[in-house]
Amino acid sequence: MSMDMTQFHGVFIEESQEHLDEMEHLLLALDPKSPDIEELNSIFRAAHSIKGGSGMFSFDALITVTHVMESIFDKARQGNFKLSAQLIDELLIAVDVLRKLLKSYAENSEIDWALVNSTTASLEAILDPNSQSKPEEVDDDFGFFEPLTSSEPQPLTHSLAKDQDIAEEDDTFGLFEPDVDASDANCEVSTEGENVPVSDIDFGFFDDTDDSPADSNTPGAAALMNVSLSETVPPSSSSRPNFETEAHSETRTKQKTDSKPKPKAQTKSESKHKNEAAESSSIRVDIAKIDSLVNLVGELVITQSMLNLIGDEITGLANEKLHTALAELERNTRELQEGIMSIRMLPMSFVFNRFPRVVRDLSKRLDKKIELSIVGGQTEIDKGLIELLVDPLTHLVRNSLDHGIELPEIRLANGKPETGILTLKAEQKGGNIIISVLDDGAGLNRERILAKAYENNLDVPENPTDQQVWQLIMSPGFSTAEQITDVSGRGVGMDVVKRNIESMGGRLEIFSEKGAGSCFQIRLPLTLAILDGMSIAVGDQIFIVPLVNVIESVQPQSAQLKLIGNEQVLDLRDAYWPIVSLYQVMDLEPKSMQITDGILVLVETNNTRFALLVDELIGQQQAVIKSLEQHYRRVQGVAGATIMGDGSVALILDAESLALKINESLKQRIEYEK
Repeated sequence: MSMDMTQFHGVFIEESQEHLDEMEHLLLALDPKSPDIEELNSIFRAAHSIKGGSGMFSFDALITVTHVMESIFDKARQGNFKLSAQLIDELLIAVDVLRKLLKSYAENSEIDWALVNSTTASLEAILDPNSQSKPEEVDDDFGFFEPLTSSEPQPLTHSLAKDQDIAEEDDTFGLFEPDVDASDANCEVSTEGENVPVSDIDFGFFDDTDDSPADSNTPGAAALMNVSLSETVPPSSSSRPNFETEAHSETRTKQKTDSKPKPKAQTKSESKHKNEAAESSSIRVDIAKIDSLVNLVGELVITQSMLNLIGDEITGLANEKLHTALAELERNTRELQEGIMSIRMLPMSFVFNRFPRVVRDLSKRLDKKIELSIVGGQTEIDKGLIELLVDPLTHLVRNSLDHGIELPEIRLANGKPETGILTLKAEQKGGNIIISVLDDGAGLNRERILAKAYENNLDVPENPTDQQVWQLIMSPGFSTAEQITDVSGRGVGMDVVKRNIESMGGRLEIFSEKGAGSCFQIRLPLTLAILDGMSIAVGDQIFIVPLVNVIESVQPQSAQLKLIGNEQVLDLRDAYWPIVSLYQVMDLEPKSMQITDGILVLVETNNTRFALLVDELIGQQQAVIKSLEQHYRRVQGVAGATIMGDGSVALILDAESLALKINESLKQRIEYEK
């Protein structure tokens, strides 16, 4: 019975991407002068796993490149090959090539064999400088066996001929046990109706050992799909062939090179079993299925709100019983929601781990010495935001490297260390996650930014504050770079960065000090699905204020209201609170325009505290966030919308946007009064 192998392509490609991420991370951390043997083993296993899986699917291009990489790592871990910075550069380029090949196989597009052959030739030249082999066109059956009628060996065959030690290790491509004795096991292979002993068959992976030419009419994968084992294989071997093969291969290699003490070998074996157990305790789930669960929980929350409204209309003993049941339902719904939301959360390291390579490559190109520091990589964020963050962060990092951090000689002349420090930092504050890109470079040049803004006829406020000046760099087409390079300088990007961050419900803030450095801070909601909020009313319109921003609510007395300039503020507990009237922001008709007739909700944002004037408080509730921008357009001061229990729509307020309504001069006067 034939099996459709394409159904497994998605899993293989996803796992291979993880292996490539691991390879890149370890290569960047590897010290060429004194490489760590465990790191080399991990890199080797990653390449070996990709090659093994590629053999199953006949992904010949991947086999070609990973085989030579595998040969290099095997020789390096045995101490027979000296690593260098140039070699690590070549291997990182090879990792990029493997990513492109994976993308080609995922999209079922044409393979760039010229790129494959040139990459393989470059690696082989490093592996064996005396090699005169040239890349040739790859045959259709490449990756399983080479026809012996070929006048010249292909690069892969040439490498196999050179590396007899590694041949034992990868002759199974991670699919079968390498040292099965045909005399001890009742194992047969069915090929076109005949039963042939294992010792006489190559499973379609190896060259024939006799002088007869290979049958060019038989595809290399044909034998692979007709394998039948009559021997009962232990579950661990059948379900995890890759791990078993790697374990046996490493054991044989270590026995050849040096003898290790027995207790140490047992410890490594136990460690491998723990790793396998940890991997078997997790499963891969399509993100669409999780999104579906989140949507269903959202509908459950709305249904619960409807039941609460119905419960308020019922009186007597039934009301008490119903409210007890609804309280239990609310508790279970909240636990269900928190459980499902935790599945969607991923650590920020998924994003941050992409940047060591970016910093390494760009610092070389710019002739700068830069050290990357990552802080808070374990801070978790919603999966939906992970991929959306990559492009904005990449642009901010490239700007810091190009415009922010100075050249080593300039830093030394200014009394700084010649190595600049770029920091990527993530932290959680309330219901938000704050992601910062900090550098200890020259900082933003206020005078140059203003001069460029006037030159571009931008709208510049009179006597602008630093924050207002920094915001100018996010205008379309704005750039203070004197020269356009392939890194930056065209004025394309910061406006896109700002727009992308705002589309995620976030905000970009800039802080800078001349000569000390800059900080670009992205503030995002932890999740885009459900939040706890306080329901308020202005006129006949309902709004939701995120509970993480609410400090308390008060009904002001006349004695608590003061005038600073022409603005009224709330004097509460020796602090002045600017008042933002929600009816003015949303252009609504309130029940009363007198502040003493309303309620002041005290709100705290990242940099500001203010009092929000509303007509009344309704109560606390969970709100399912729906995008207003997707269905209507972006509204200043609004983060989204939600459906209430009675079916009406309530707007979710964006506290950060509302804080911008406070007059800057009023803030300064309040600070002065303090």
